[in-house]
Amino acid sequence: MRDPATLGDMTALRAEIDDTDKALTALLAHRQSLIDRAAEIKTGAGLPARIKARVDEVVANARRNAEAEGIDPDLSEMLWRELVEWSIRREEAVLGQE
Repeated sequence: MRDPATLGDMTALRAEIDDTDKALTALLAHRQSLIDRAAEIKTGAGLPARIKARVDEVVANARRNAEAEGIDPDLSEMLWRELVEWSIRREEAVLGQE
């Protein structure tokens, strides 16, 4: 990742945004594979897709991580809540809990 202060024009800035988006997409793909594995494990363990304590923990972690990085924790919470809900829907489909 390049320091934004070193990006002298919009072309360079947009290229860095595109590179960052690509890296975020790769991380999301990895997270999706972890969710798929969680669904497999939950199937064998008889666990539900939604475990409220874990949802709360993930959201709290997202807020704490955002604060540590100096970004808006409300934005982080909003994004993570959506990500968690998508993940739960994906697990529910695998578990037949839709």
